[in-house]
Amino acid sequence: MKYIIEKNDSSPAYLQLYRQVRSYIVKGIYPYGCKLPSKRIIADEVGVSTVTVEHAYALLCDEGYIEARQRSGYFVIFRTDDGFVSPSDKYSLHTPLTSHHTSTSPEFPFSVLTKTMRGVISDFGEAILDKSPNSGCIELREAIRQYLARSRGITAETQQIIIGSGSEYLYSLIVELLGRKRIYAIEAPSYKKIEQVYRSCDVRYEMLPLGSDGIRSTALWDTDADILHITPYRSFPSGVTATASKRHEYLRWAEKADRYIVEDDFESEFSISKKPEETLFSHTTKDNVIYMNTFSKTVSSSLRVGYMVLPKHLVSLFNEKLGFYSCTVPTFIQYVLAELILGGDFERHINRVRRKKRKEINGK
Repeated sequence: MKYIIEKNDSSPAYLQLYRQVRSYIVKGIYPYGCKLPSKRIIADEVGVSTVTVEHAYALLCDEGYIEARQRSGYFVIFRTDDGFVSPSDKYSLHTPLTSHHTSTSPEFPFSVLTKTMRGVISDFGEAILDKSPNSGCIELREAIRQYLARSRGITAETQQIIIGSGSEYLYSLIVELLGRKRIYAIEAPSYKKIEQVYRSCDVRYEMLPLGSDGIRSTALWDTDADILHITPYRSFPSGVTATASKRHEYLRWAEKADRYIVEDDFESEFSISKKPEETLFSHTTKDNVIYMNTFSKTVSSSLRVGYMVLPKHLVSLFNEKLGFYSCTVPTFIQYVLAELILGGDFERHINRVRRKKRKEINGK
């Protein structure tokens, strides 16, 4: 297999290698059960160190594409046929979480937050009292756009990003956007407020049972729903994380015309993986994934700030149907979050928490 490391690429060599191997796995060039070339073989072929290959393989292990077997090497565990043949689709949940949107957050440094607030008041003056544009302040939307591009592999335009006061508010906007006559599917069990919002919106919804790797394939392919609402990183209260195979299965399910996925990516920033978790939004080729996240865990739940990234083709429809809705997040708070992201404090906090978690797990 041919691997190429581009010296002009800003990405580290191990990330370039990771992406190429992952592509070969997804395309079936390295099929399920296949043993990958040894670290030494790839290192010699590409002209990099075995450590570089080891880092690439470690990421693939973290994301569920391959697994390391002692004294045997690395083997592909990604199934391109998931959803059609599922012999091990057994309902087995991870250790239940104690909480989800309400669990104890890794504390954002209060001194940094207050310093940023004082700076915003000084720099923006009375502008912090101005009414926010309906979709959110351009400063925060642009900061989020840049952050998602460099950290989550999400390429979007600023106009696709909508700011709102928390996930529940955004859930209701999605119903208004996509329509009440549709059938929505959610994980079972799932975060209670997801079901409560759909019930309060008086829409039909189906509960799809979770297995150990995500929604059970039989339930997914048998549902009458055309909107799939998922929390692939770590579903509450089960703690189930969708595997790489399952995430690609969700995307295949959504290939049917007029189907959409609502990807609630809550808390994924604090994954202990050496790279940020993959998003379905960054992998779809159908422009049919609505990406959602909040600052409840990363900064503070008291801020009540969330955002969603719409598929490009839905932006005009959103503006037509819901563009008159006023933004529910104060301008001052939006400026503060924008400054935290643009100044680097936001990502420094995330990286600090992730390093701490890795050390705790590794016993170091």
